[in-house]
Amino acid sequence: MLFGVGSVVLAGRALYIQVLQSDFFQKKGEERYASTVALPANRGRIVDREGRILAISVNAPTIAVNPQHFQADSAQKKELATLLKLPLKEVDARLADGGAYAVLRRQVDDGVAQQVRALKIKGLQFEPGYIRRYPESEAAAHVVGFTDIEDHGQEGIELALQRQLKGQGGSRAVVKDRLGRVVEELGDPVDPRDGRDVTLTIDSKVQALAYQRLRDAVQQHKAKAGSVVVLDAQSGDILALANYPSYVPGDRRNLSGNQLRNRAITDVFEPGSTVKPFIIGRALEEGLVRPETVLDTRPFMVGPLRVNDGDHGRPEMSVAQIIQKSSNVGTVKLAQRIDTRTMGELYQSVGFGQKPQIGFPGTATGKLRPWKSWLPVEKATMAYGYGLSASLLQIARAYTAIARDGELAPLTLVKGGEALPTARVFRPETARTLRQMMRGTVSKDGTAPLAQPLGYSAGGKTGTAAKQEGKGYASHKYRAWFAGFSPVDQPRVVVAVMIDEPSNGVYYGGLVAAPVFKVVVEQALRTLGVPPDLEVKPQVVAQAPATPSNKVQ
Repeated sequence: MLFGVGSVVLAGRALYIQVLQSDFFQKKGEERYASTVALPANRGRIVDREGRILAISVNAPTIAVNPQHFQADSAQKKELATLLKLPLKEVDARLADGGAYAVLRRQVDDGVAQQVRALKIKGLQFEPGYIRRYPESEAAAHVVGFTDIEDHGQEGIELALQRQLKGQGGSRAVVKDRLGRVVEELGDPVDPRDGRDVTLTIDSKVQALAYQRLRDAVQQHKAKAGSVVVLDAQSGDILALANYPSYVPGDRRNLSGNQLRNRAITDVFEPGSTVKPFIIGRALEEGLVRPETVLDTRPFMVGPLRVNDGDHGRPEMSVAQIIQKSSNVGTVKLAQRIDTRTMGELYQSVGFGQKPQIGFPGTATGKLRPWKSWLPVEKATMAYGYGLSASLLQIARAYTAIARDGELAPLTLVKGGEALPTARVFRPETARTLRQMMRGTVSKDGTAPLAQPLGYSAGGKTGTAAKQEGKGYASHKYRAWFAGFSPVDQPRVVVAVMIDEPSNGVYYGGLVAAPVFKVVVEQALRTLGVPPDLEVKPQVVAQAPATPSNKVQ
């Protein structure tokens, strides 16, 4: 009822101004008119888990002009063009347009707007507005995203949570003079309702260091691109989601689709050897083998497929060595002992073939064909990661089942959301045994000694695979990755690294991705306040070219 009465009063006042007093205004030589001024809502902030700003709106008015009442000398007009970073010819063109309103520049920095005001040019109008600022810049661009000039989310969280962030604009009815100046307010304004803040699970410090180390590695290895995912091993919180190349959210000139791709969640690929621990874990779970069980690991045939271990093959290996040396032969022989249905359900249980529920645009599902359709040769290749596909985020999440004593963690990117259920993959004792075996990968005799963090125990698995091209595989294009956890006894982080098409002479996961894992783990654990669990000893590690002893399957 009050709203209705207010509307009638407001309309009556506007009618009085526009009609009944028109003769009076004309006698004054003024062109006064009623107008509605939009009051924009302040978009909600995006902050990290510690409340550090990832995106914030700051005052940035639109500067417009009434060309019919514009009054400025040549020096003022030149200074106006300079401050607004517009060619003088463009300012003249907008003034010559003949209308009563023209925008000169939207989202002007508040400091610049104050300088323009100081010019005291008649006919200029300053309309309230905001501009989005992104303190973490390109380091967090793929997570946070950006908005357009109308303050609508276009990418990332800005797009995914547009309704929550945007708020609702208000308005006020006013009377303006012929110069566009407000001379009277009509009634009470409709106040804007600011958008709600969003808190992410991201740790901006971990995000920044992951991005920096990834960028350095991609440039060092002359790679096409790369991604890093850092998860809290126990809660499933996404602490970092970094991609390179990236972009500066506040400067989108010459922005390409290649820069916009959030590869860690949108790109899927055959995970290669990173799936081997799950096959070995299932064999342990079913009591088929123990870590010390020795298998014949000489090359053998599965239908038309010759399964072999290349340069690092041995006549026999223990189950622990099969992980340490990344043996295809040993893994396939273990897979053959596992029922096909059980193996298919195992891959499903760690999230392969299922879209991660993080509420983020473009999240990929990957590919996992129904187990009933697997031929023996397909079951063999899927045991070492060919014939299925997953994103780096899916691989990282799968590793939480090992790090979390056999229970798969639900992924979380936005705090305060609905808690998702966990899923049991292995018994706790199986997961603990698997973690101890995976320490061998980062040992001096493993496939990734360069992944060993200073001061922290770690375990993981390398991966290297030729890229698919058409219906086959490219001969000189590879993806290299490393996925693992640290510390081993009570893992705090899971880190997965992928480097796409390294072309600087080495391309194995143990040489290209493992060093990124090492540094990210060290710095992330220090940032999170996790004390070292290993004695720190001075050492020198030489990053030598690949040899038969350190090549990665």
